[in-house]
Amino acid sequence: MARGRFITLEGGEGAGKTTLARALRDALQAHGLEVVLTREPGGTPNAEALRELLLEGETGRWSPVAETLLLFAAREDHVRRLIEPALARGAWVICDRFSDSTRAYQGAAGGLEAARITAIEQAALGAMAPDLTVIADLDPEDGMARTRARGEAVTRFEAHPPQFHARLRQAFLDIAAAEPKRCVVLDASQTPDALARAALDAIETRLGLP
Repeated sequence: MARGRFITLEGGEGAGKTTLARALRDALQAHGLEVVLTREPGGTPNAEALRELLLEGETGRWSPVAETLLLFAAREDHVRRLIEPALARGAWVICDRFSDSTRAYQGAAGGLEAARITAIEQAALGAMAPDLTVIADLDPEDGMARTRARGEAVTRFEAHPPQFHARLRQAFLDIAAAEPKRCVVLDASQTPDALARAALDAIETRLGLP
């Protein structure tokens, strides 16, 4: 059986990735594909336990290097137990965040050197990488307004100051510019339906659909 495809969704807070992930799952299932929808940090019981440690508490609870180690511990378990087996059986995997988020949050915005992140990533994942990364780009102020409107508890990452979120946005744009064959940047200020259509068009163009 042909190996499945691995699609990751990236972007700042409030960019609509969760809604987009569900819309893409439904669209790909309509094409007759088995689709696994997952998230990071999380996706497996071990990784979900680490998610609580990472998202709760004060912004300074963990240093950028400690966060990176925890994230890749969760990611290794996620890849080994869920993502790789799904791809091996031919399923398409849609993951809300992956390694690019670590490069942006702990690296560009948090100050951890890119070389250290790359070394940790290679130790944990080897050559594992997405087939396509969709970056939902949104003005950070608009994104944070969306998160506040949800009325949910603020996570450690959402609680960072505006300058942090501005660095995040630029980091994702820089990642896309450095890897244009893997990444596509979409305007996340458009309606959820329009964003989903644009993402599905990108998937069909880059990866093809049955």
